[in-house]
Amino acid sequence: MTLDAASVGHRIVVRYAVGGTGPSGGPAMSDVIGRVRAVDGTAVTLERRDGRTQVVALADVVTWKPVSERPLRRRRARDVDPEELTRITSRGWPAIESVALGEWELRTSGRFTGRANSVAVHGDPGLPFGEALDRVLEFYASHDAPALAQVVVGSAHERAFMDAGWVPMSGYHGGAVVQVADLDPAYDADPAARIAPTADDDWLANYGRVNDPVVARAVLEGPSTVGFVSIGTPAIAIGRIVVTGEWAGIAGVEVAPEHRRQGLARRIVETSLAWAVERGADKAYLQTMRTNHAALALYQPYGFVDHHDYRYLEPGPTDSAQ
Repeated sequence: MTLDAASVGHRIVVRYAVGGTGPSGGPAMSDVIGRVRAVDGTAVTLERRDGRTQVVALADVVTWKPVSERPLRRRRARDVDPEELTRITSRGWPAIESVALGEWELRTSGRFTGRANSVAVHGDPGLPFGEALDRVLEFYASHDAPALAQVVVGSAHERAFMDAGWVPMSGYHGGAVVQVADLDPAYDADPAARIAPTADDDWLANYGRVNDPVVARAVLEGPSTVGFVSIGTPAIAIGRIVVTGEWAGIAGVEVAPEHRRQGLARRIVETSLAWAVERGADKAYLQTMRTNHAALALYQPYGFVDHHDYRYLEPGPTDSAQ
């Protein structure tokens, strides 16, 4: 079989040479399983189950074959580590500029949402903690933006930041609860719902958090597999659904005030999850405020349960940068 454009969208396993000598004395090889996102004359790009992409040179491919679209064995959503899930959710809401600091991710996006304008704190920054904080402050100062850290509530990272004088972000709700669910094989997509690959002006008008449409679109449309769901012309209900690997992320479910309590939000959610399952997702996450009782009630019938909370920290008033 030829590994070409016809393979795009399918899950495959690739065995490829990595250079050197393997344990048996032959060439050293490795395997990778993922969904084909692109193939050109030199390489294949695979999206792994956690949403990471891996590029394999075609010259290194030894063999490949299709694999099941829905593996028989899968991790439960609630069993995924909070730091790993933070990485996954970040891929679903990618910043315009993202710079690695060890395993931390420095993100900036013209101040459109906290998630795209804070350092995602997970793993090891690759520097002593104090030096890492200095790098964070320097990064945001160079972008004329406030320094923010997104930390898992109750984590060692949260304690380390607060011990260094960082405090909960002022004048803001401060974070969110992350909920997760294992997805069913099928959902009832609404035939009246439309799903577009981009956020048009009508969709953005209903989203209501947009100061700069160019910046907002750069973040919202960033992932390779994202859908903007709407019902009505002009739209009276919207939602955003993204798939990165095995995960779907649902966000931006909004209904015009005069059309609420008519089941429109449920129709947006059902359609979104159906779209995600068709594209290989078997787990989903969402991020919302603990005080948003309407949203929590909307998602509860779909099996969403609390995974962890995160919040934003900022340098305290006695920090040397103040």
